[in-house]
Amino acid sequence: MHFFARLMTVFIVAVGFCDASSARSPRTQNAPSAPSEQQIRERVNAGTVGLAGGLLEGAPIRFATEISRVVNESNQVHVLSIVTRGPTENVNDLLYLKGVDLAIINTDSLEEYKAQVPQIQQRIVSIINLFPSDLHIFVRPEIRSLADLAGKKVNFNSQGTAAAYSGPLIFSRLGVAVDKMFIPHPVAMEQLRRGEISAVVFITSKPVDAFVKGKWDDGFKFLPVEFGPKFSDYYVASSLESSDYPNLIAKGERIATIAVPTILASYNWRPETPRYRRVERFVEEFFSRVDKLKSPGFDPKWKDVDLKTAAPGIERFRAAQNWIDRTNPAKHSESSR
Repeated sequence: MHFFARLMTVFIVAVGFCDASSARSPRTQNAPSAPSEQQIRERVNAGTVGLAGGLLEGAPIRFATEISRVVNESNQVHVLSIVTRGPTENVNDLLYLKGVDLAIINTDSLEEYKAQVPQIQQRIVSIINLFPSDLHIFVRPEIRSLADLAGKKVNFNSQGTAAAYSGPLIFSRLGVAVDKMFIPHPVAMEQLRRGEISAVVFITSKPVDAFVKGKWDDGFKFLPVEFGPKFSDYYVASSLESSDYPNLIAKGERIATIAVPTILASYNWRPETPRYRRVERFVEEFFSRVDKLKSPGFDPKWKDVDLKTAAPGIERFRAAQNWIDRTNPAKHSESSR
């Protein structure tokens, strides 16, 4: 009996202590529990997008890294920049590789997939047109026209580069059959000097250091390529000028060429899907911070990027177009008249 009385006393005191503690520390009583490991995993993955960049030595991976640097500051989206085998392979990654939501590609990369994926231009869409990669066909003095290159050795750089893919495709459209080589350009340039090959083909943004800083004998030159209907599906008109290469192009002279747009692309997810919402959230964060990429410390080519510029041969991702329409009232009002 005495034991039972003591037990009841201890119980009453304990209950009173707990009530008093609760009264003194309401925050402790109502404090949210720490998220579980599963909740953390789901939150991290819901905000992460994989961006297929390119080869370590190329411009695309540099652009991908700078996009990640700016977007990741928001703490709303986590961009993972991925080193890949180049813009052409990036199309394959965007179509089939798990974890890849975005990719930097060249517009004409879609050409290779037309037979394999007939609806390729409906399955991949553009987010932003990044920069043009200009065609440079640099030849020896004895070569005077594109026709002179027929059957001659022409280097298109290492496999996986833009020149290695786009170069042969462009020459095929030009109707000029050449002896194609795929060796690193620094090696090929020396062979060009010695007369072992007739031309090198660069497809990259201008100016190219090899032509700006290199010393070339009289007669070495760029061949013109005129833009026309045969290039209107994926390419844009461009030119090489004396301001680009003062040692190779006379002052005031302009050499016509074409350029391959390099774009940031996405898979064309249906709007109601989680993957669409993930890319949509990326677009909101990226577009609202794109002006920061035009400041010192980033690639100078960002200064020429215009969100409104469309890419030839490919539709715009719906969320990207919605953002542009929403932030460009003048265009929206014109279209509604």
